[in-house]
Amino acid sequence: MRKLLFILLLSLFYTATFAQRTVRYDLYIAHGGMHHAMTINGGSPGPVLEFTEGDTALIYVHNQMGMETSIHWHGILLPNRYDGVSYLTTAPIKAGETHEYKFPIIQNGTYWYHSHTMFQEQSGLYGAIVIHKKNEKPQKEYTMVLSDYTYMNPHTVNRYLHNASDWFAVKKNSVQSYGEAIKAGKFGTKVTNEWKRMLAMDVSDVYYDHFMTNGKLTDTLPQYKAGDKVRLRVVNGSSSTYFWLTYSGGKITVVANDGKDVEPVVVDRLIIGVAETYDVVVTIPEDMQYEFLATSEDRTNSTAVLLGSGMAMPADRLPRLRYFEGMKMMNGMMKMNGDMDDMGMDMSLQQMDMNTVMYPELDRKKPSENMEHMHMGNSDDLVTLNYSMLRSTEKTTLPAGPVKELHFDLTGNMNRYVWTINNKTVSESDKILIKKGENVRIILYNNTMMRHPMHLHGHFFRVLNGQGDYAPLKHTLDILPMEKDTIEFAATESGDWFFHCHILYHMMSGMGRVFSYENSPANPELPEPEKAFRKIKADDRQIHTMAEIGLESNGSDGTLQFANTRYRLQTEWRVGLNAENGYETESHLGRYIGRMQWLFPYIGWDFRYRREKQPEKNLFGQINTRNKRGVLHAGLEYTLPMLLVADASIDTDGKLRLQLSREDIPLTRRLRFQFMANTDREYMAGFRYIWTNYLSLSTHYDSDMGFGAGITLRY
Repeated sequence: MRKLLFILLLSLFYTATFAQRTVRYDLYIAHGGMHHAMTINGGSPGPVLEFTEGDTALIYVHNQMGMETSIHWHGILLPNRYDGVSYLTTAPIKAGETHEYKFPIIQNGTYWYHSHTMFQEQSGLYGAIVIHKKNEKPQKEYTMVLSDYTYMNPHTVNRYLHNASDWFAVKKNSVQSYGEAIKAGKFGTKVTNEWKRMLAMDVSDVYYDHFMTNGKLTDTLPQYKAGDKVRLRVVNGSSSTYFWLTYSGGKITVVANDGKDVEPVVVDRLIIGVAETYDVVVTIPEDMQYEFLATSEDRTNSTAVLLGSGMAMPADRLPRLRYFEGMKMMNGMMKMNGDMDDMGMDMSLQQMDMNTVMYPELDRKKPSENMEHMHMGNSDDLVTLNYSMLRSTEKTTLPAGPVKELHFDLTGNMNRYVWTINNKTVSESDKILIKKGENVRIILYNNTMMRHPMHLHGHFFRVLNGQGDYAPLKHTLDILPMEKDTIEFAATESGDWFFHCHILYHMMSGMGRVFSYENSPANPELPEPEKAFRKIKADDRQIHTMAEIGLESNGSDGTLQFANTRYRLQTEWRVGLNAENGYETESHLGRYIGRMQWLFPYIGWDFRYRREKQPEKNLFGQINTRNKRGVLHAGLEYTLPMLLVADASIDTDGKLRLQLSREDIPLTRRLRFQFMANTDREYMAGFRYIWTNYLSLSTHYDSDMGFGAGITLRY
């Protein structure tokens, strides 16, 4: 009997010690009650999924929406079929369906999950994952998920970005108009900016109504007392916002990045890129309420966690950016062909942030230290984290194997919002074949004026940052403008894995690649892989619609446009109030050429009629057809310095036409000027005052239709 009891106790001990524990979660995805909101288990963010290293995760995702969805487990090492990218690794979760994810937990740290379907992440489908170490001692800790929220439907946000609407700049007061430039004594800076065919300086594309921590504007944690050390697990679950992290209670100690432990680094502040995670430790100095503040990079607003109770101790607010200083810096770094010019500074690892010229809080430095403003490392006044400071607590050297080296230039066109790698979108590129056993080295150069958080699915990569064998491991690399960084990873998996910019609107515009392991077994989730991959390619081939309709006292004019990454179909019209004014409609179908897309060859048609007036000759001596015309034509548009559009065309009657125009010249924050003149002796000039995102007050003079005033509707 005692022998039997001993065996039973031994069996129970073995089970408790070595048996794998399965942890189950059920996630219910549904539409929220406000605007375009979506929820997980009734809220946003979704619940924190907690595991212990060695567990098995069993997660059921129940789709209660009327559309398909997905969940990607960001930073988690798992079998390819469970990675959660619809049509690339995992079957989409159709409306009303439930999908099972089951995978072993072979790591620890702070991670997160989010939808990988269209713009659902922006609508609220995200949450944190915390994986504890085995036998980890309990500690005071708190998980905070940062996010950005807009009342605007994210599909509309994406459309605005592609149609070069500056409504977001109007909302953020970052238009940088000519009037503002003159007032600031920066007229020459503004002219140089437009001479180089650049739009205004900005550090964030989208205006957000709210920034939140765990779905709240401010999260309060009164339970902490003087002397407590609190580990904050910070997840940047935003769609496109970087956050500056500061703490009113003193220094911040960084102890982990992207889930991986690093040697503790003490800093005054750090910036957390989109999709990154940081574990930081802060101390509660006294029995007061201290603010851990997350400020959007564009400094339009902030969100916070308040730790402790008692007298409020707010963190210093970051002052408004000096946009014209940033514009001046950008002018010096941009060549006329759109390429970046780092002037031999060899920038890497966030050690030189060119945007620091925009930071007023650094003014307390002496003039002789101005160049030091660019450095994000140590200074006498402020210590800001950069990647060169991160050192892994364990060796991270890759196993011996052949090296496959790739060079990725991050490229883009802000004017048309096209984001690419080596000037190709995902849909324009083949999969990159790699072999199990290889070490893949990627040399990244950021040839744009924007930061890009580049995320690799299913792997950790080493960031070669001067720490040798202890280079940190990451899954998301924030690379600054003009930086060149090198990352490397061991090819140990199988299947297809996404590598992309994690700014949602950049990814959907095409900035990504797919790594594909050769000789991989078939993925049971995707029985028709070629057909499925065509769905992936469709993301950056979406058609974006724009319409502008003027309703004025002399008639109506307007534009209807359908465009995607490379192509555009545009129809313009002018309709008068009588036969003398007549009507005109002209259409162009063409393709943009080159990375900056300044050249646009097109074909089209032109129909017009008005009551005959005295025939006139155009500037080439030909009898023009401005009274009556029905022709096909072909031509070229080219964007000149000052963002002027030159248009040369010839029609099927042999008539030539040259035209020069520009829209939306920003005179003030809301007042715009436009003009057009051509060799048919037609001309137009007008003003538009932006009232709302859809409505403007407008007036213009047209050589055919005369003077008019009214409203302009913009979609």
